[in-house]
Amino acid sequence: MQYTILGIFLMIIMLLYFKVANHFNIIDKPNERSSHTEITLRGGGIIFWFASLLYFAQHIGSNYFFFTGITLVSLVSFWDDIQGLSNKIRISIHFLSITLLFYDLELFNLVPIWGVIVAYILAIGLINAYNFMDGINGITGLYTLVVMGSLLYVNTKIQLFIDAAFIKYAMIACLVFLFFNYRKRAKCFAGDIGSIAIAFWVIYLVLKLILITTSVIWLLFLAVYGVDAICTIIHRLYLKQNIFEAHRLHLYQVLSNEYKIQHRLVAAYYAIAQIIVSVLVICLYQKVQDILLFIIIIAPLLLLYTLKFYLLNKSNLKLNI
Repeated sequence: MQYTILGIFLMIIMLLYFKVANHFNIIDKPNERSSHTEITLRGGGIIFWFASLLYFAQHIGSNYFFFTGITLVSLVSFWDDIQGLSNKIRISIHFLSITLLFYDLELFNLVPIWGVIVAYILAIGLINAYNFMDGINGITGLYTLVVMGSLLYVNTKIQLFIDAAFIKYAMIACLVFLFFNYRKRAKCFAGDIGSIAIAFWVIYLVLKLILITTSVIWLLFLAVYGVDAICTIIHRLYLKQNIFEAHRLHLYQVLSNEYKIQHRLVAAYYAIAQIIVSVLVICLYQKVQDILLFIIIIAPLLLLYTLKFYLLNKSNLKLNI
């Protein structure tokens, strides 16, 4: 009953946001690099911040560092959605927010300085990777639902590491967002505020699980996004492109834009791929060495990613588009 009420409440918040977005013209206009062709409301991912607010209101004594951090990244991202911000400002706020997250997790007391540096690089990289991958209807919501579901299973069946409601609030926010986004013609897009806020939430959970189990294998819950984002960055660097500019070189973009596969199907492919990866991680956890499990998972994903180059060549597209 509690979560049903939460879902209804978040649905009402989303409908109210649509009125605000319409009034202030907070929209996403398609361009030659976009994966959509119609003007759509931007910033629907604000629902993730509201979900965190509702959880925080009930757990003020133990959740303030996380909530402060997600509020900061949400504010700067929403501002960026409306009129754009310099990369320096955005990255500075991300760094500050991640620092608050690390304080919440007591990371500075638990790992050596080199570990903290690696954690900063991973966290900032994952936030930006999540943001890069937000581009077609349903992909952010479906993928996040899979990641959160995987974390909830681990929390329930393998290792209790956090209040289950903290994960469920994010999952319900995903379902509400998907109701408006997982359509042939999306009612709204997540925007930077949505992709970055939920990425911040995911990073918090994954890091907490890593610290409690002393195993980095849980990073593989983000393997599909990670491989696509990192390989695409390497590809663009090879092409001497500005990696901060919009482009159409992600595998999902090639599938949806050049091969005209329906957005919802492509999003489902990514979600299914991550489900398979997550199931393998859960089944093989503590049965094989971490490094071997990484190889078992990453090698096939890298091979799958190379499909992009075959598709580009087959369609006679230039790799420097």
